[in-house]
Amino acid sequence: MNTVKILNLGCGTKVSPSPEVINIDWSLYLRVKEHRLLRAIAPLVVKGERLNRFNALPDNIMVHNVAKRLPFDSDSIDVVYHSHLLEHLDRDLAKNFLLEVKRVLKLGGIQRIVVPDLEKPCRAYLSHFPMCENDADEAGRHDAYVAAMIEQSVRREADGTSHQKPLRRFIENALLGDARRRGETHQWMYDRINLGALLVSLGYKNPQLQKHDTSLIPHWNEYGLDLDERGNEYKPESLYIEAQK
Repeated sequence: MNTVKILNLGCGTKVSPSPEVINIDWSLYLRVKEHRLLRAIAPLVVKGERLNRFNALPDNIMVHNVAKRLPFDSDSIDVVYHSHLLEHLDRDLAKNFLLEVKRVLKLGGIQRIVVPDLEKPCRAYLSHFPMCENDADEAGRHDAYVAAMIEQSVRREADGTSHQKPLRRFIENALLGDARRRGETHQWMYDRINLGALLVSLGYKNPQLQKHDTSLIPHWNEYGLDLDERGNEYKPESLYIEAQK
């Protein structure tokens, strides 16, 4: 019996223990953990919540930059999944990435994409106007609706660094760069229209909207990648779309 092979790209700490799933990421924490010397000194310089995240990194993650060629043969993968990854890639790089995913997929293989859904904060933003017109206090909350759409695209400093003490903040910014250099910012945003059109333009077939707990992939929920530990949606306000090679 042939074993299903699933790639979980840009997984962060959200991995599946299933033997069918290959979890792949390129985070700074993961690269530190892979390096023997850096792994030994990390507890001395990483504190608090960052240390907790470092220690919580699972061992079943392949270290690879998914923006480069994937280390798999053409037509060898049944499913490629990625969540809240595509929006961090420049648009040209995003196209190349999706074509690389297509290369490794088997004929009929499925790509499942999860991204922040631009349509939802846009609708919330527009619906807030009449609230502001009827309640002066709401005007002071209006920027939060703008931020929901663009804050992570215009952010200059990495969120974690911005909360550090001045000296550490200066050192981290000097060594690691700003939010864009660290891959934290959104380079483009997607909705059901432009993402579906992009997939079709790259030769994918049958793009279909899904929910966090629906899929064309057999037994998808058993892998737990779109569910939290309680079985609820892991990334609310997301857009889910699948397409086939």
